[in-house]
Amino acid sequence: MQQIILLIESKGKVKASSGQSNSERMPWIEVQGSEMAFVGAPLSSPRLRVTHLPYELITTGLRQKRAKIIYVARNPKDVLVSYYHFHHCAAMLETPKDFSDFFERFLDGRVYGNTWFEHIKTYYSHRDDMKILYVTYEDMIQRAHRQPDADVVEHAKFHNMMQNPCANYRQIPDTVINQKRGSFMRKGTIGDWKNLFSVAQSERFDKVFQEKMRASPFHLNGTCPRSCQK
Repeated sequence: MQQIILLIESKGKVKASSGQSNSERMPWIEVQGSEMAFVGAPLSSPRLRVTHLPYELITTGLRQKRAKIIYVARNPKDVLVSYYHFHHCAAMLETPKDFSDFFERFLDGRVYGNTWFEHIKTYYSHRDDMKILYVTYEDMIQRAHRQPDADVVEHAKFHNMMQNPCANYRQIPDTVINQKRGSFMRKGTIGDWKNLFSVAQSERFDKVFQEKMRASPFHLNGTCPRSCQK
C-alpha cells in the first residue's frame, strides 16, 4: 500500500523518487528520528505517513477527521507467520525461541504492537470518528492480477518491488534490519501460514478468532464486507 500510494502521487512514475527510499518519502510515524525515518525539512502536501500504531497511540488529528486513513487488514494467520520471520532479521525485536513459542505469544498479545485482534477491533469501533477506508491485503493481491498493466499496478507488484532498491528496504542499515538473517520483503503470498501451522494450531487459532472477533465483520480469510468500507 505504501508503494501504491507513492506511485499514485507520482502519477505512476517509478523513478520520480530521485533515489529516495519509500521509508523516506512516506516515513513511519513510530520511528521518527531513527535511522529509518525521514530526515530533513517537513514534507510538503500531501503529507504521507505509514504506521503500525494501535488506535490509542495515533495523533488526535487523525481521530478528528483531519486526515484520510487507509487501514490494510490481512489474514492474521499470515500476519503471524510474516511477523515470526521478521523477528529473525529485525534488530529491535527479540529473536523467537521457536515457532510454537511465538504462536503462543502472538495469540496472547505478548509481541510488539499488542494483539492483532484488539488492533483491528479498536480501529473499527472508532470508524465513525475518522475518515477511514478498509482494504485487505488479499484483495489487493487478487485485484492486481485482474487489472490491466497500468504503471501503478505493475510497479506495485511484489516481484517488481523486490527489484526496486527504493521499495525493497534493502537500504535499511543492518543495525535495524539484518539482511543476512532475512529480508523485509520475503514472499508476499496468500496462505503461507499453511507451511508452518500444525493442524492443532490452525484449529486453535480458528477458535480464538471466533471468540475474539464474534462482533466484527472481518473474516479469517482476509475479506472485509461492504459494511466496513466507506
